[in-house]
Amino acid sequence: MKNFPEHYEELTSWMKKLGLEMPEVMQGFQSLHGASLKSNALDSKTKELIALGIAITVRCDGCISFHVHDAMKAGASKEEIAETVSVSILMGGGPSVVYGIEAMQALSQFQEKGI
Repeated sequence: MKNFPEHYEELTSWMKKLGLEMPEVMQGFQSLHGASLKSNALDSKTKELIALGIAITVRCDGCISFHVHDAMKAGASKEEIAETVSVSILMGGGPSVVYGIEAMQALSQFQEKGI
């Protein structure tokens, strides 16, 4: 089983390194990220849950780490994350079951860390 909190920290560190190598690209990505997840008609929690659902269906481990973490920080409950996983399974089939399991493992690990 992956250690999702460690994975989150490792990816954060590498994203900072990418920012040093390609500052314009990473600044642009961070700007897009902030603007896309800012509360507006949908609140940030809902947007993080949508991002998590997409992460599961496109099978992105790093995205799962980030969006479980950030959804929890935005106030998402275990039940909300589980329902997001269930919709992802509907849309993504069998592979989404596997990545949905990873999302639930990430949830459990971040809860243990007090996120």
